[in-house]
Amino acid sequence: MQTNLLSDAKNLDKACVHASCVSVEGRGVLIIGASGTGKSGLALQMMAFGTDLVADDRVILEMVEERVIASAVPHLRGLIEARHIGLLKTPAVESTTVSYVVDLSQREPARFPEQITVQVLRQTVPLLRGAGVPNLAAALVQLLKYGRVDAEWPNT
Repeated sequence: MQTNLLSDAKNLDKACVHASCVSVEGRGVLIIGASGTGKSGLALQMMAFGTDLVADDRVILEMVEERVIASAVPHLRGLIEARHIGLLKTPAVESTTVSYVVDLSQREPARFPEQITVQVLRQTVPLLRGAGVPNLAAALVQLLKYGRVDAEWPNT
């Protein structure tokens, strides 16, 4: 199954989206969702588990060879919103490859979901539905570091 993140920008080489992005060792998660769904909050939680901020609020996406690269809008680099606290300063990496997209507006019905994808610019990227997922930040950090097994849980 495939869904399209940028329906108006399918075949573009560059776009700016309302999202957050964090990274572990060059593998990034683009966090999308409706306003108020917790994009910045999830990024902050993931940063507490050791990820690096790439961008918050506005993410520049650009095709470089066959990869989607995420970076910050220059005047927002190194800043992240903490709701009810304000803008916080933080170190930020310059860019990362978008390895996963997490949509905080979508709920995952399956305990062990099949992999689905989303089109980001001209590339297909795995999509995770993140609304209501317990321990999402920790699970995403683990996913970025070590990957996932795409199989059903064995019955023992």
